[in-house]
Amino acid sequence: MPSPTCYLLLNPSRAHRRLLPSPRPPAAARCGRLRVSCDVPRQGGDGGGAKRGVIPSGDGKGKKRVVFFDAAPPLAQQSGGEEGKVKKAEPKQDGAALRLLRRATKRTLSVLSNLPLAITEMFAIAGLMALGTVIDQGEAPSYYLEKFPEDNPVLGFITWRWILTPGFDHMFSSPVFLGLLALLAASLMACTYTTQLPMVKVAKRWSFMSSGGSIRKQDFSDSLPRASIQDLGVILMGAGYEVFTKGPSLYAFKGLAGRYAPIGVHLAMILVMAGATLTATGSFKGSVDVPQGLNFVIGDIMKPKGFLSVAPDVFNTEVHVNRFYMEYYDSGEVSQFYSDLSLFDLDGKEVMRRTIKVNDPLRYGGITIYQTDWGFSALQVKKNGEGPFNLAMAPLKLNGDKKLYGTFLPLEDSDSSSSVKGISMLARDLQSIVLYDQDGKFVGVRRPSSKLPIEINGNEILIEDAIGSTGLDLKTDPGIPVVYAGFGALMLTTCISYLSHAQLWALQDGTTVVIGGKSNRAKIEFSDEMNRLLNKVPELISVNEKTVDNKSSAT
Repeated sequence: MPSPTCYLLLNPSRAHRRLLPSPRPPAAARCGRLRVSCDVPRQGGDGGGAKRGVIPSGDGKGKKRVVFFDAAPPLAQQSGGEEGKVKKAEPKQDGAALRLLRRATKRTLSVLSNLPLAITEMFAIAGLMALGTVIDQGEAPSYYLEKFPEDNPVLGFITWRWILTPGFDHMFSSPVFLGLLALLAASLMACTYTTQLPMVKVAKRWSFMSSGGSIRKQDFSDSLPRASIQDLGVILMGAGYEVFTKGPSLYAFKGLAGRYAPIGVHLAMILVMAGATLTATGSFKGSVDVPQGLNFVIGDIMKPKGFLSVAPDVFNTEVHVNRFYMEYYDSGEVSQFYSDLSLFDLDGKEVMRRTIKVNDPLRYGGITIYQTDWGFSALQVKKNGEGPFNLAMAPLKLNGDKKLYGTFLPLEDSDSSSSVKGISMLARDLQSIVLYDQDGKFVGVRRPSSKLPIEINGNEILIEDAIGSTGLDLKTDPGIPVVYAGFGALMLTTCISYLSHAQLWALQDGTTVVIGGKSNRAKIEFSDEMNRLLNKVPELISVNEKTVDNKSSAT
């Protein structure tokens, strides 16, 4: 039987027959002259209705026949039962699945990189952030049940269900907010992959123009008589351009960093959102009111905020409040309050001591301790030389932001056993105590540690000291360094994005150089720069001509 290769030869009897595309030849056939050898019998019948053509041999010793088939020869069937059967081509199914996956990926990237979608996502995130500032965060469910009742909805439709169900009582760690952040990050990455990276690749590509008409269609165009592209290239290189030449054509560009900047902006925004997500899911937070002279263990008050929160060893640190004190304005209002804190490890060794105040926290081992509030813990009082007695100060609820604390010193009363009477003491801060007798009449004001006794209902009362309590907020936030890095990169890349990317083309047309260029930003400045640079070309030509004349004269 003839070789199947002969099937690919042209049938002389059908000279105008259209051939089907043939398979790509092997590398050996592509690199040199194509040879086809067909092993055919010199004599004998062939059967099968095949058409034959006769090609005389080169040596004239005999005639070799080459068979031309109108159809492809059938595949050879192997014997051997199931093993001899021709199996279906599995790669075709795999190829179809791969094409379907690529098509779905391309469609998904196209949807995610849509600009209106990204803008909608940013507005939705901004709206949730604004809503998070209006709704009180981190309160108990009973608080929202009371403030947003179903029988009297806020704005006619907002009830506690609208807040607790989607998790808006902890907005910045709610699934809705984190899901929008993830969607925006996906949109930014898709835009970077489908738009920004191709733009950078195009900007880096050398694109020569061979037509003067195309060059003159650019935003800026001009021509230089009696000049060469070599002279223009020298001027452009001196101005910071990257210059490339190919025959009579020149291409130059400057400010490629401006093309990379949008990619950096996207990455910086993703970094900021990643840090915010890490803060919402991996941090700890706690608050405590500690009277002066008492201790607390950090781990006892810290509560995790998300499923990524991992307690560090520093949570075993003990904090001791050495002293709490306040400073006042001349009007008597509190101006600042301070806490003198000492930190002890498990062995009882002091590892740090520092005085903190508002906006000046203490940082240790990833934990930040903020001074946020103050209170009145107790009042030390002597009665008729006895004591001192520690009287607990209780906060009194008043309208407004003013604080008021009060306590009560009972007195013996032999006339009546139905009620207890005594001396009432009120204080707005730690610097003055207002005293009232057992009938509720004002008696006087005393400062703690003034050593001035006061007579009330036959009893000598001496205010020894006012013991304050410090209000501290503690937190660990692993996302802060990531957020700061993202904002730093965002500011830097935003500034870089304002750098103009300028492109310039030139073509040598006889003794004239045709020049054209464009810039994505600062188009007026680009035109001014080009005019300034092109004015230097005649000066360079004049210098070169003088140099040539001097050399000729010397020769």
